[in-house]
Amino acid sequence: MKFSTFHLFHRFDGQSFKDVYDYHLELIELAEELGFDGVRLAEHHFRDYGVVPNLFTLLAHAAARTERIRLGTGIVVLPLHNPVHVAEEAALVDVLSGGRLDLGIGRGYQSFEFEGFGIDLAEARDRFNEALEVVLGLWTQESFQHEGKFYRTGEVSLTPRPLQAPHPPIHVAAVSPETVTMYGERGLPILADPAAPFRKVVKAAETWRESAGGVEADLVVARSVYVAPTVEQAREDQARFEAAFDRSRIFNERSAPIDPKTGRAAQGFEYYQDRYLKGGSVSNDFRWEQLEVIGDPARVIEQIGVLKAAGFSTLLCDFGSTRPMPLEEMKKVMRFFATEVIPAFQEA
Repeated sequence: MKFSTFHLFHRFDGQSFKDVYDYHLELIELAEELGFDGVRLAEHHFRDYGVVPNLFTLLAHAAARTERIRLGTGIVVLPLHNPVHVAEEAALVDVLSGGRLDLGIGRGYQSFEFEGFGIDLAEARDRFNEALEVVLGLWTQESFQHEGKFYRTGEVSLTPRPLQAPHPPIHVAAVSPETVTMYGERGLPILADPAAPFRKVVKAAETWRESAGGVEADLVVARSVYVAPTVEQAREDQARFEAAFDRSRIFNERSAPIDPKTGRAAQGFEYYQDRYLKGGSVSNDFRWEQLEVIGDPARVIEQIGVLKAAGFSTLLCDFGSTRPMPLEEMKKVMRFFATEVIPAFQEA
């Protein structure tokens, strides 16, 4: 089992933008020091929920501050970008980092962001699939030309080309059955949603393996993660974290994949109808039992074991991206996990 850290770059009240970047860059350096395998950064636009609009810019900076750790996106929202730029920028980061890039991609879901770019959310899946075709074509063909519904290129040769062959590892954000099946059939490994309960991500891994027809791949599952010395303290801390955070800042109409013309889930997002409007009602008990990897070391190790048995080989750990946690307290949480949990999954 491999372990990566997730960085949303949420800007809390009273923080400057530089405060946010400095905080997470220090944690990325710590993750390398502690022996984590990788980090992944989230892309968002137009609000404080996440303040990294271009992941490759920040990953290039992180590449210069680290030596070993994998540098990943979690995720690039492909429909919001020209795929030629994505292919170029990702390749550049791969070269600068010495071949350490992991590319997580997805179609996105936040209607507010799509409206800001003037893009119809109902087109997200088709745009994503076509953009992926362009990125892979540029990475794998010496000369490439594309004429599609949304994107067109002349005959071009990508410069620079990725260092990793045939290209950096790709993971597609997915948890809905149709998405998992679609990319399983293509052999593209998934990055499973942290907002989906354990039973759904376990089912997603099973569906992916069935669809992939025996193909082996590194499947990634994202979870909110917290480990404390005792179960009692973990429960108390969870309640404290939840009381200090307004979940409606994440789960609301801006976050929901809603078509503004109908007020319902946009085409292709029916699986998520109302999901992002119900987040405020999630109880601590539900989070404890079905959403989070949380508890004392023994409980956390057991939960990770369930995910490993389901077929996931990387746990993307969100140690509190939406918790206003002082830097030194966050470092303590990461150190405790690295000391008490990771060794249980290392080969002797």
